[in-house]
Amino acid sequence: MNAKKTKPVVVIVGGGIAGISTSYFLAAQGIKCIVIEKDSLGSHASGFAYGGLNPIAGTGIEGPIGLIAREGMKLHQQLNKSLQLTTGIDTEYQLKPTLSLAFNTYEEQILKRNLNWQTQQDGFEVGWIDNSETLKMESRISNHIIGATYTQGTAEVEPYKFLIALAHASEQLGTQIRHGKVTGLLTSNNEVNGILLENGEIKCDHVVFAMGPWSSHITQWLEIPLNIRPLKGQIIRLRIPGKHFRYSIGWSKNYTTTKPDGLIWAGTTEEDSGFDENPTTHGRDDIMTSLLKM
Repeated sequence: MNAKKTKPVVVIVGGGIAGISTSYFLAAQGIKCIVIEKDSLGSHASGFAYGGLNPIAGTGIEGPIGLIAREGMKLHQQLNKSLQLTTGIDTEYQLKPTLSLAFNTYEEQILKRNLNWQTQQDGFEVGWIDNSETLKMESRISNHIIGATYTQGTAEVEPYKFLIALAHASEQLGTQIRHGKVTGLLTSNNEVNGILLENGEIKCDHVVFAMGPWSSHITQWLEIPLNIRPLKGQIIRLRIPGKHFRYSIGWSKNYTTTKPDGLIWAGTTEEDSGFDENPTTHGRDDIMTSLLKM
């Protein structure tokens, strides 16, 4: 009689949204997972992101990445209900239409060109609206715009609450979440079979690297060159008088919306500044300039 085959143990390095969601879906299949995070869950980009969910806009979306993005949107719709039932945590998922602004003919051409395939995507209503139509929808938008793309079917979520809900649900399914710093890998016969920590080691069957820009450390551990570096983006949160924005408003790489906490969230910058996560007056001023322009 054959011995009962034990299920594999997977170590996931990184406690951001990629690592925690990986542990959740693996644990749901009965696979034992151990998440290792050197800081605290969601303490970097994952816990401070904007949380906009628009799977039919953005760099690389028209193509294979778009298929992944739209599948991700379906998962958010499912998790919105299941996570709150199992953890009691409200991830603040909500449908919110998007207005993407154009201030000149070049920006107008780009938005209109994207309409050719955006209008073919199931679950979304997309169309071009002119200056007067846009200002009827939101009078605080600049009257210098030519027009905007209106998209219905987009949504947003509160990133930190979403991550914590996934972490709780993952632990309920048997995942262990541990604090520690990975310093290397255990290997045998050209296979990885564990990880080295500053204060010990963990044997496992598989390792998942979900380290974001810190994935460059893998170069040292596996002698595989990875050209990965951080890109810093800042967000400001404001309290302003007047009604909440009913739409997520975007222009170029900039965006703003009113979150359920009543604050205006606005961003963003793109800074090649290494691992410096400190907010700057320069970043604040850039975001405010874009916000006032919109």
